[in-house]
Amino acid sequence: MTPLALIAEDEDQIADVLDRYFIREGFRTSRAGDGVTTLDLHAALKPDVVLLDVMMPRIDGWSVLAELRRRGDTPVIMMTALDQDLDKLQALRMGADDYVVKPFNPLELVARAQAVIRRHGKWGNDRVLRHGPLEIDPEAYEASIVRDGAAAPLKLTLTEFRLLEFMARQPMRVFTRADLADACLNGDEVLDRTVDSHMSNLRQKLKKNGAGELIASIRGVGFRMNRP
Repeated sequence: MTPLALIAEDEDQIADVLDRYFIREGFRTSRAGDGVTTLDLHAALKPDVVLLDVMMPRIDGWSVLAELRRRGDTPVIMMTALDQDLDKLQALRMGADDYVVKPFNPLELVARAQAVIRRHGKWGNDRVLRHGPLEIDPEAYEASIVRDGAAAPLKLTLTEFRLLEFMARQPMRVFTRADLADACLNGDEVLDRTVDSHMSNLRQKLKKNGAGELIASIRGVGFRMNRP
């Protein structure tokens, strides 16, 4: 199963960045802007990890953490602007799994979340994504086309791999060029023709290795992964 990260952060700009990076790295996400909503979503969704801001409205992060620990052992990473050793010690003593100080590198936070999920043994054993003949191992950054029990590895660039993995997680969804650029190519700096160039190379490699027209171009919109 794809892991679910609950982003408990009341600053929309920070939450937007985290949402984008976690989705790009293979997570599902849900967001809460205050402590009460965080607890409600935790109870309803049973997330694999909670990214918990200390200074939350309605109920602060410390109180939310205390309640989460009364409920069970969901991995929790505290996020705060306060770089104080006492705060770090308090977080860890109250049962937080990790603690990061703002501003932080979003990719580092993703890596920390992946690490605490693995420590808790909550990461699914079957990490490989499968769509028809396509097999993708997100952790190993490997993709193959499997036919008659034989796997043909795809020699992809990092960008091509990210595009393929991103689309494989939501097959049959039509992605705009902006969707793909934002998720896989640092969208603020990417032109539509850059996306088209990467997608053209990726589609050629899939076809060459026996996957056929696994990815379709939708005129005037973007791209879609077809049914196998």
